Amino acid sequence: MRVSNKGQVTIPRDLRELAGISPNSEVVFALEDGKIVIMPKDGRRVATERSRLDSFLAALDRLEGTGDPAMTADDVMALTRDR
Repeated sequence: MRVSNKGQVTIPRDLRELAGISPNSEVVFALEDGKIVIMPKDGRRVATERSRLDSFLAALDRLEGTGDPAMTADDVMALTRDR
């Protein structure tokens, strides 16, 4: 794909459909980790939610293997009740 003198490119139809970008819709451009990201203007909320989910999953990855395998579910419940 080539960028025109005006800085324009054509987004392939299959990618537009996957991203939910329809004719005459507004889009938002963002720079993420050195990459240009294009999303529908109403898709900003989805991107924010995705970022929150990614942060949560990263936190879970950091916690993996840090628990006490000898602890039973009843032990956990006893520790967390009435807090």
